[in-house]
Amino acid sequence: MMLTRKKKIRLMAVIPALLLLAVAVACSGGEKEVVPVPETIVNDGVPPIPASIAADMKRYTDIKSTAFADWLPADEGMVVATRRGNTTQLCALAQPEGDLVQLTDFSEPVGNAEVCPDAQKRFLLFSKDSGGDEKYQYHRLDLDSRETTLITDGKSRHMGISFNHLGDRIAYVNNRRTGMLFDVYVTDPLNPDKEKMVFEARRPAYYMPVGWSPDDRRLLVLEYISANQVNSLVVDLETGDSMDITPESDVPQVFGMGGFTSDGKWVYGLTDRGGEFHRLVRMELETGRILDVTSGIEWDVENVAESRDGTRMAFTVNEDGISRLYLLDPATWEYTRVDVIPTGMVGGLAFDSAGKRLALNLNNSRMNGEAFHLDLESMNLVQWTRSDTGGLDISAFAEPELIHYPTFDQVNGKPRMIPAFYYRPPGDKGEPFPVIIDIHGGPEGQYRPRFQGTFNYLINELRIAVIAPNVRGSSGYGKSYLLLDNAIKREDSVKDIGALLDWIETRPELDKKRVAVYGGSYGGYMVLASMIHYNDRLAAGVDIVGISNFVTFLKNTSAYRRDLRRAEYGDEREISDFLNSISPTTNAHKITIPLFVIQGQQDPRVPASEAQQIVETVRKNDVPVWYQVATNEGHGFRKKDNRDFMTYSIVRFFQEYLLK
Repeated sequence: MMLTRKKKIRLMAVIPALLLLAVAVACSGGEKEVVPVPETIVNDGVPPIPASIAADMKRYTDIKSTAFADWLPADEGMVVATRRGNTTQLCALAQPEGDLVQLTDFSEPVGNAEVCPDAQKRFLLFSKDSGGDEKYQYHRLDLDSRETTLITDGKSRHMGISFNHLGDRIAYVNNRRTGMLFDVYVTDPLNPDKEKMVFEARRPAYYMPVGWSPDDRRLLVLEYISANQVNSLVVDLETGDSMDITPESDVPQVFGMGGFTSDGKWVYGLTDRGGEFHRLVRMELETGRILDVTSGIEWDVENVAESRDGTRMAFTVNEDGISRLYLLDPATWEYTRVDVIPTGMVGGLAFDSAGKRLALNLNNSRMNGEAFHLDLESMNLVQWTRSDTGGLDISAFAEPELIHYPTFDQVNGKPRMIPAFYYRPPGDKGEPFPVIIDIHGGPEGQYRPRFQGTFNYLINELRIAVIAPNVRGSSGYGKSYLLLDNAIKREDSVKDIGALLDWIETRPELDKKRVAVYGGSYGGYMVLASMIHYNDRLAAGVDIVGISNFVTFLKNTSAYRRDLRRAEYGDEREISDFLNSISPTTNAHKITIPLFVIQGQQDPRVPASEAQQIVETVRKNDVPVWYQVATNEGHGFRKKDNRDFMTYSIVRFFQEYLLK
């Protein structure tokens, strides 16, 4: 039989579908089609996932994002990070909307690319861990030969790489000496055996080299103790002396200087000293004089970037979760807002070597992260990447409404208002929407109105409303708000979820009887705590890599994180009775609704034992508990096959316990 071209095309389109059907049937023993469980996933109590879920979600799981990483040497284009196969890898892009040329190809995700500022050397550095263990190692990639070379020890955790101006040295930190303390090192990336410690950690903290003086003789180092306490030090690389330039204060303060001015006489950075929000300031090193730059902006200044010649600067402001971009003239320290940027989140600021273009990443409810540049002469915004959208019209995706709801306490005689972003499904079929409360981690994190990823499937196809609150303790709303949940105030943030349930009851378009809580890391703790306190008002909960007992968490988390987390949760050696009393494992007998616990086996932050103990405890209540572990993941699922299967499982869980 002779086939026409059209019939051949139709037949070719059918064959892959038939193959998928055969695989699904084979994996299910000839019964109902199910999704094959990846070899790296261990399910306990999770039922088979119908293949129809994977088929329905395919367009959503295929959506990609692309992020600017750095400019190529001599401004030949960009280095960007995007998913290639199962993991995020680095690619080169010569021009806007050009072809991506893959630079790395590993089974593990790659990130944090830094291109050597000496264009003649033509290499970049990137970081990579193994199986989510977060023991990041730095590698050198030759941009011409594509050969990679490990330049760190292969064992300890490395962070904060920073090139000097000449491009012949880098600074970074690692915890090799003690496993807990992070010391600062300097080395030649072409001769890494010349590594030299230039600053020995003086206490448990995250140290981070952030800027070199114009003559490359001094190094600016941040000392991050907590979200409310950051110090700045200047290290003399010739003498080895260090000087803490943080002004004295009776209360914790953020004083994070990020770079030197072009004359080397001043440093600039962010502080909340004397105010609620992070302001851009500059400090004269000889006198200690501090001058405000952005005192007129009553929101947190976030990312700050400076051109290579020091003649231009840019910064973003977090305005109630929305990013605003500003350009600043270092000669006058005057700034102007850029109005051509779409509403959403802005990050990755970096000037090209000529200082004529500002690279940035944009992400909002209808854009899953793309790389752009702002032409500083024409002020035109130029899009470099257009990632695969899975064939979906993402321009029609739901945009969030910023709401504020009253909670249990007062400010100046009026109810405290909690900000939240509300994603409402399109259209109205006359029935109230079920609700997912999406609780961020941190706890000093902040939900921002970003692209919802596969949550868009829940919103668009399953018609579930999503509300993401920024309960007390979230960043972005001033340091007083940030401190409202510390130590013995921990459960006040849980009460903010109760107040959100009250608000949901006032909304006729929302179904108060079908509300689920969802969150990861500290958000996972909040899920469990909400299920304990509001068990009779919730339908189900999904806990991803969450804390189940503060005492065991602080005992078992990686040593380098322990004191940093004590600053937030309290010291278990001093208030263990209190921490035990509020921990989910202590109160798990109150949970009588379905729970789904998801965990990475190699998680260095929240160990897998936290998940295991809450699963065992809640199961004693004779309620459905699903438990899913990825053996090759850490604090969250970063590999696409694992992440997709996790997403299918979550959808199946909500179908069973939220939508019925």
